[in-house]
This record gives sequence, structure tokens and C-alpha cells, in this order.
Amino acid sequence: MEKNLVVDDDHDITTTFKVGIEYATNKRVAVDTYNDPRKVLLDFQSKFYDFILIDINMPYLDGFQLSERILKIDINVKICFMSSGEINRDALREIHPSISLGCFIKKPVTIDYLIDRIMQELD
Repeated sequence: MEKNLVVDDDHDITTTFKVGIEYATNKRVAVDTYNDPRKVLLDFQSKFYDFILIDINMPYLDGFQLSERILKIDINVKICFMSSGEINRDALREIHPSISLGCFIKKPVTIDYLIDRIMQELD
């Protein structure tokens, strides 16, 4: 069973993604959710998650700051960013040169698209 993590400050989004992904995959993919990025860092363990979906715009720590800290704990975890806003990739590279935007999901998103994208990243 694959273990995924969804981090978004919007409780409705994390709940919808968790229920949607687990239902659509017949619980072959388990999803944990967090609404506070600081709490993720307190609980995060290396080699526990296969995939993490992180919202970019959150209070306390943005998605890029969170991903940088997560990757210091587990360099092999796959991370995908999501946002409802537009991202200036060039400006982002100046601020966070180590961040890869290889996986970026624009919200709103369907559960089917989300699952397809997760599976692509894990292959």
C-alpha cells in the first residue's frame, strides 16, 4: 500500500483529497492530511511516505520552505506542489534554487487527474 501525505491549510481540500483518493483507489493508497505545515515537521519520518502533495500558499511556512525541510529528512520522497494561483518559475528559482517544479498541480483539480498525476510521479 502506498502512503501519501496532503498538506494544505484548507481543511475542506485535505478532506476531499483524502476521501477521493482512498475511495477511487479502493484504499490501495492511504492518505494522511495536515492543515498546519509546522505540525508536519514535528511528525515527519524518513521513508514513511511515498508521495507528498503540498500547497504553496500556507501560513507559517510556505510549501517551498516546507519541502526544503522535508527533503533534509527524506531526500527520496516525491513531492508535488499545488496552488490556485499562477507561479512565476523564474522568480521562484531565484528565491528557492534547490526547488524543482517538475510536478505542479493547478487547483481546482479533479480526483481522477490528481490520481493520474500521483501515479505518474511514482512510476
